[in-house]
Amino acid sequence: MRPISRRQALLLGGVGIAVTAAGGAGLIWTLASPPDPVAGGELAQPPEERSIDGQLQVRLEAKPGQILLAGRQAAALGYNGGIPGPTLRVRAGDVLKIKLVNNLAQATNLHVHGLHVSPEGNGDNIFISVQPGDTFDYEYKLPGDHPPGVYWYHPHHHGMVADQIFGGLFGAIIVEDPNSIETSAERVLVVSDITLDSLGNIPAVPAMERMMGREGELILVNGQSNPQFTARPGERERWRIVNACVARYLRLRLDGQQLQLLGVDSGRFHTPETVDELLLTPGNRADLLVTTAAGGSVLRAFYQNRGSMPGMMGQGSEPRTPGAQPDGTALATLRVSGEPAAPLTAVPAYQGPGDLRTSVVSARRQIILAAGMGMGMGSGMMRFTINGREFNETRTDTIVAAGNVEEWTLTNTSPMDHPFHLHVWPMQIIEESGKETSTAVWQDVVNVPANGRVKVRVAFKDFRGRSAYHCHILDHEDLGMMGVVEVR
Repeated sequence: MRPISRRQALLLGGVGIAVTAAGGAGLIWTLASPPDPVAGGELAQPPEERSIDGQLQVRLEAKPGQILLAGRQAAALGYNGGIPGPTLRVRAGDVLKIKLVNNLAQATNLHVHGLHVSPEGNGDNIFISVQPGDTFDYEYKLPGDHPPGVYWYHPHHHGMVADQIFGGLFGAIIVEDPNSIETSAERVLVVSDITLDSLGNIPAVPAMERMMGREGELILVNGQSNPQFTARPGERERWRIVNACVARYLRLRLDGQQLQLLGVDSGRFHTPETVDELLLTPGNRADLLVTTAAGGSVLRAFYQNRGSMPGMMGQGSEPRTPGAQPDGTALATLRVSGEPAAPLTAVPAYQGPGDLRTSVVSARRQIILAAGMGMGMGSGMMRFTINGREFNETRTDTIVAAGNVEEWTLTNTSPMDHPFHLHVWPMQIIEESGKETSTAVWQDVVNVPANGRVKVRVAFKDFRGRSAYHCHILDHEDLGMMGVVEVR
């Protein structure tokens, strides 16, 4: 990493001031044109930290600096000097200890997205504020039956979440399988987007883009633009894919290869499902098996219409990312050649967490996601609410009895999609747009389509305490579309 200049240090060090002056809209304001990305390098994997003897202890330093993105130096944010941060590998029953060091110029904290761990004290407590120059010691005890899969970590300090993640603060967490799956290779693919000007700075985000949910001009995999990698025919690779974008939906295809989906979020399927296409909303993750066939294939992200508000730019009918192509954006390129590999053993069946469709429901609730123009406080900003209220961390919006199963009807009254995320407790999807599900589908981010609804059931087991639910278009969360749930 090359040292940063005094001017860059001042710009990055003043990130909190810049965000405040721009209404939280971005990191650094410039009027320069964006540079072209450098594409095609070999796919790099984030560094890894693995638990030993039931414990993983790591230090994560959140810090601005010069970081290589899309083949160019960028003034960005990173954990331990990289984007993404290190991949943390743990097992069910482990204790994960993270010392968060805040060397930003603004407050931050940490959320272990999707992990079923306590939200109290120094657990997955999003109400903690770690001030500039301070450290905080998090500790998470994973239950012995914690689902395997791919999770991730990122900041969750209200009002700054979108800026800090867009700036580069995120990393993957892997909960290993109790029964290993034989593969030829395993790859972590953290997909993010960002906008850089010609100086490598992140420009401020206009209010209109914040209201719609920002989408960066560069879509990256592990901080790279269309990286390349190779395999032999007949190999079975395991891809752990994280959608770490602030607002971008990823409709993924890898034509020419056999894809089997192990699960989405913490929802592992009983047996892998063959798929041709995969939609990941912001915050979703996919656990994917790829059986390789000879030739070249490109992992592409296609445009997904997630709606818009009347009178807003974009209208949801065309891609809003400059340079977006009808045949999709190339995320990574796989080249398969050589001698065929020997067949691998069958994937063992997985026994999931059960099925809440036959459970006794203790309470039924309506969760209404709404957005409207002209509802703001005289600033021309839209107002984003849940059940008619903007987020207030001192207020508890929903009180649940510990151990109960509840059914929540998630209703979206706005003309744009909202991906709904519940912390700590995974959701089982029961019904989508009036159609009941035929299998047990578990996710912690559930897309609620524009003017649509989804029914989910939640088992509020194992933990008590205050946590949150919100739209995972993170600009919408920062603008108020979040509520507090307390399990007593």
